[in-house]
Amino acid sequence: MSPLDAFWHLGNFLLPAWFVAGVVAALMKLLWRAELKSRSWRQLWLWGGAGGTLGLLLALALLGHDGKMLGYGLMLLAIALPQAWLSLRR
Repeated sequence: MSPLDAFWHLGNFLLPAWFVAGVVAALMKLLWRAELKSRSWRQLWLWGGAGGTLGLLLALALLGHDGKMLGYGLMLLAIALPQAWLSLRR
């Protein structure tokens, strides 16, 4: 595998977590504007993306390969937990 192929494989592995984290962060800022006034969109996105990445890596370790629905469910949970924690913390 060439370095370019490795880059694309890694990018395609991580893209769902970071895309979903961005959508969730944008929806959170839109729906709970007053409650999340002190949190930036970028902060929510970074915490959600990091959690989603950890969720995908955990799913890869547990299931042996990516692309399973259980793995994506774990990714969604790992995205939602840090963002919920940030929204509840003052």
